[in-house]
Order: sequence, then structure tokens, then C-alpha cells
Amino acid sequence: MDNLIEGLEVLKKYVHQAGQAIFQMAVEGFETAYKANEDPVTTADLKADSILREGLTKDFPGTGWLSEETRDDFSRLDKKQVWIVDPIDGTKEFVSGIPEYAVSVALVEDGLPILAAVYNPAAKELFAAAAGQGAWLNEEAINSKHELMEKLILLASRSEIQRGEFKPFEHFAQIRPCGSIAYKLALVAAGKADATFSLSPKNEWDIAAGVLIVSESGGNTNNLNGTPFIFNQRTTLVDGIVAATRYALEPVRKLIEQVTSKE
Repeated sequence: MDNLIEGLEVLKKYVHQAGQAIFQMAVEGFETAYKANEDPVTTADLKADSILREGLTKDFPGTGWLSEETRDDFSRLDKKQVWIVDPIDGTKEFVSGIPEYAVSVALVEDGLPILAAVYNPAAKELFAAAAGQGAWLNEEAINSKHELMEKLILLASRSEIQRGEFKPFEHFAQIRPCGSIAYKLALVAAGKADATFSLSPKNEWDIAAGVLIVSESGGNTNNLNGTPFIFNQRTTLVDGIVAATRYALEPVRKLIEQVTSKE
């Protein structure tokens, strides 16, 4: 791609369109079904997926496609550039009327994200990033380089909190529940929290956009083994995620090691 910033503007246009369609359906009504793993999928997910796929593959010809709501076509593995898409990350929150869901889209080149957008239409927050160019929230540059407070501020999945996975961390950090992992990553990038992590497997479409936004804000993301992510793999599951601001990464990693070594 010759101009990443121009490409990012096109991406933001379609992500905004998809998000507005979702928000309208949240008001006017939608239908919900359930997948084999009991995760919900709504007519809003499918509408957003259609908007994104039609627009992005038209304006970026030759790109591959990987989306949570589209049957996987392994021809993407032969493509240099691939869109990695979650039309609604946080569908459970969307269905429950909790305004912590987001459209999450990344363009990956040779396994690494080069464009990203995460849009929460309920909060009117559009996070975006381009490789080597920076990260933004609603056109304002963002960074995650703030100093640490006395206690770490961690954003955590409601379901993981309910399962007790964050109970051992409560003594060491402020645990704040939040929905979509893509949204959590974007909030860390914007300096709204020190870190977020999940010890459970995630799919590429959950995190690809957020990984670039955190990176371009000056933060760090890795899997649980401490290695960077390479996207557009045949198997889309990744081994959890740790995302943190520059100053929080080492304390968070040490905290995770300390807690998990006692289990």
C-alpha cells in the first residue's frame, strides 16, 4: 500500500458505517441465535460483516478475508494482505445492552497488522492506528506512556471475573470489568488503564486491531509466552494475551507469573 494514512481513512469510513448500522439495530431491534459453543450471534453481527466485506474488498482488491462471521476461506493464507475482522467484538454485551462492544478490523501484511480500527458506536469512540504513523482516538493522538499509580489498573473480562480468574489479582490491582477485548486493548492504548490480559485462548479477530493500536501508542502486546503475535495463521486461536503500557508491562508480567505459579 502506497499511503497508509489514506488507507486508514478508507478503513475508518467503513468501520464507522458498520458501527452506525449496529447502533441503529440496537435501538430498533435485532434477532439473536446461538453458535455451537453457546456464543451469541445477531443479525447486527451479520449486517456489519456484510458492510465491511463489501466495502473493504472492493476498495482494496486482492486482499484476503478472515472474519468471525464468515466461513473461513484458506486462500487467505496465500495472500500478502488480509483483513482480520470481528464485526461485533463483545456480542454478549451488545445483546445485554452494555455499551462495551466494538467493531474491530485490522489489515495484516505478511502476518503483521499495518492498519487498524476499533469503533465503539455506543460511546462514540473510534480508535485507529497505522504502522509507524501513530494511534488516534477520534482524530486526537493517543499514547500509553503514563506513569504508574500505587496500584495497577487492570481491565478484565466480565466472564473471566465471574469465573474467579481475577480473584488472586485483586490484592495487587484495581480490577475494572469491561466487555470487548478489542475495546479493552484500545482503552489501554489511550491511557485509560495500565493493562489488560486474558489467560484464556483468543482468536486472531479478537485482538489483531488492538495489538497495532497498543503498539502505535507506545505500549506492548505479547502472548502468554512473551512472544509477539504473527497473524493470518491456519489455526486462528492464540495463547492468551498480555497488553500493557510501557511502564506497566514488566510489573504485570511479574504479577501474572507470581499468581499463576501458586496455582
